Amino acid sequence: MNLISRRSAIGKITGSAAAFVAAANLSLRLKAADDSVGSKLKGRVNHSVCKWCYPKVELEEFCKEAKRIGLRSIELLEVKDLPTLKKYDLTCAMVSGVPGGIPNGLNRIENHDKIVSWMENHIPSIAAEGAPNVICFSGNRAGIDDQTGLKNCSIALKRIMPVAEKHKVTVCMELLNSRVNHKDYMCDKSEWGVELVNHVGSERFKLLYDIYHMQIMEGDLIATIKRSYESFGHYHTGGVPGRAEIDDSQEINYPAVVQAIVATGFKGFIAQEFIPKRTDKMASLKQGVELCDV
Repeated sequence: MNLISRRSAIGKITGSAAAFVAAANLSLRLKAADDSVGSKLKGRVNHSVCKWCYPKVELEEFCKEAKRIGLRSIELLEVKDLPTLKKYDLTCAMVSGVPGGIPNGLNRIENHDKIVSWMENHIPSIAAEGAPNVICFSGNRAGIDDQTGLKNCSIALKRIMPVAEKHKVTVCMELLNSRVNHKDYMCDKSEWGVELVNHVGSERFKLLYDIYHMQIMEGDLIATIKRSYESFGHYHTGGVPGRAEIDDSQEINYPAVVQAIVATGFKGFIAQEFIPKRTDKMASLKQGVELCDV
């Protein structure tokens, strides 16, 4: 039988304890480094994310992850969700829930009363929760020509502007592609959208310039942003093609595009709206935020 001296045994125990403490300290240091991700962001961009891209993550958990990464907003949520965001010192940079959704929008007169009524009822609550923007849509063409659709949208938006102006909430119509994702959608070109902004003539109506959608429809992203930035109140990202991660597997140079946005003096939000393909979806989100943190 091999006998172990008391001094040897104590040495082994002490060594094991020291190793355990060292490992625990390393784990704490790594966790602290991970938790401080948000503090490393430059602060020139207000980062947001669209919740619908992460359907399996509960909102409370998503709020915790968003704060860890350094996001200031989780968006495309409804008014009922805003108090949850407030618990985590987050806002909803773009509130959703307008009746009719994407296909049945403001380009048809018969949709106006329902949408205007919703805006009048909800914009005061949106303002009270500190959310800056609410989304709207042109609707599909469905046989309506673009000039008639523009005129109809303008009529409805001018009805909405008094409550938007009173409560300082900006109504943003999203530019979407009609080539891949939203067939027949009317507000599918920045030129049409900018003309509508000019028709409405209020600081409380802007466009949601979706970089993914506009790359598909017209490209020329940076030149368009420089030319028409005053009409753009919000931005979305997404990898082209496929709407996955915005890394080097896709064609848009996001750091350059975001640099152009920042150079215009934009103080609103830029939201990640890609659908992660990787297993670690939060790592993909963190990478997207860091790419856009110019």
